[in-house]
Amino acid sequence: MYIRGYEEKDCKEITELFYNTVHTVNIKDYTEEELNAWTGESVDCDKWNRSLKEHFTLVAVEGGIIIGFGDIDCTGYLDRLYVHRDYQGRGTATALCGRLEEHINGDITVHSSITAKPFFEHRDYAVIKEQRVLKNGVPLTNFVMLKKYGG
Repeated sequence: MYIRGYEEKDCKEITELFYNTVHTVNIKDYTEEELNAWTGESVDCDKWNRSLKEHFTLVAVEGGIIIGFGDIDCTGYLDRLYVHRDYQGRGTATALCGRLEEHINGDITVHSSITAKPFFEHRDYAVIKEQRVLKNGVPLTNFVMLKKYGG
């Protein structure tokens, strides 16, 4: 596995990885209705591309395919961190998250899914609050988590 910066040509593969990961990995913590609301019916690749280019975005590649990606903005908001369903538990999220965290010189926040909460807790993120957010009209549970600078 190697990690590199995001390129516009990655968008389609990344959005497919996002959709497939949510619908397979997160199924243990969310209903089908919630998963469909989370991913939406279709992905606007132009909107995703703009967002990914505005943020510090990294992709993990193995065997010529993207196996994970993550992005963080300049305020320290870790927006997305997803790993391909077939590459879970191999250190991809750890490697990506470490590089994203190194990019920020301050506190980092994330809105973690139920599924990802233990991963972030293991990385010294603390739950600030549990919340219900509306996504495409459906309430979803997630956690606002904070990692203090130097922590």
